[in-house]
Amino acid sequence: MPAVVADVLRSAGERRRRIDPLLPEPGLPADAGCGAELTVPAAPGRGAAVGWCHHYRIEPGAPELAWGAASQFWLAAHVAGDGSEPGIGAGLDELLARWRAHLAAEPATEAEDSQAALRWPSRDIAGVRALLRHGLQPLTVIAARPAGRAVPGAPAPRGLVIRPADPGDIAAVTALTMEVIRFDQHFGSVRLHPHAEQTEWEAAEQTLDRPEPWTWLAERDGRTVGLLMAQPPERAAWIAAATSGQPAAYLATMAVRPDERGSGVGTALVTGLHRELDATGVTVTLLHHAQLNPLSAPFWSRMGYRPLWTTWEIRPARTMR
Repeated sequence: MPAVVADVLRSAGERRRRIDPLLPEPGLPADAGCGAELTVPAAPGRGAAVGWCHHYRIEPGAPELAWGAASQFWLAAHVAGDGSEPGIGAGLDELLARWRAHLAAEPATEAEDSQAALRWPSRDIAGVRALLRHGLQPLTVIAARPAGRAVPGAPAPRGLVIRPADPGDIAAVTALTMEVIRFDQHFGSVRLHPHAEQTEWEAAEQTLDRPEPWTWLAERDGRTVGLLMAQPPERAAWIAAATSGQPAAYLATMAVRPDERGSGVGTALVTGLHRELDATGVTVTLLHHAQLNPLSAPFWSRMGYRPLWTTWEIRPARTMR
């Protein structure tokens, strides 16, 4: 590892620990991405920075297309500094400028269905102005709930029954998952593709075929009104590196029918999951939600979650300033 890279990662790690103890230690990416390592040397009033760009092409029909563009360009960004806003912001600003120049040479960044994105620690406010200056928007949050975090109690909704889902519930699970996609498409990070319903049906088949699908349905008067899908630590390894808290679980989907929102269905589903996770020794539970969704942030805050990472992005990727 070059000395400049090691120094940036060490300094960024010290800063992360001060800002948010749930953040993981920064490190080299698992792979070199596209091979472009972007390095910004320190200068008066500017912290040193380093970043790695990763390119992804999502195939037609893949479930991931609901949650991102077909051509994706992600930057892993780290900035050194003593915590002063000008130094951190200036280092990130120059790193983003170099990333923009790198993306300008990639033909796929011109496509309408392309995105440039990076995750930045939600509590690291020193970088926000630089991100905004380059046209990036905060669209998605990875929120975290430490185990045992108390939340206000609420009586169980009258007549509500919560039960584990089984292979006979594919249609109900798919319908409620589509409710989430249709609602979240209004907030910029989700797109409703023509094949979305078939893709979600197939995903529900795979999940419910597991011996323990970690999927629950809420019913009232024989009608399905809510859904919760989660992943225990052994299935959440793909996102576990986003936090220092281990083992980590993931809350994948929580949906309530529009006419039942505000009635306590979501609270009952999530509270039941938290009891299960706390009892099994999970240290932290993660989830994604749309930053601009007016229902998500207040609800998840009441449930004990708070922002850990914010995904900043722009579409098409070439429109980055």
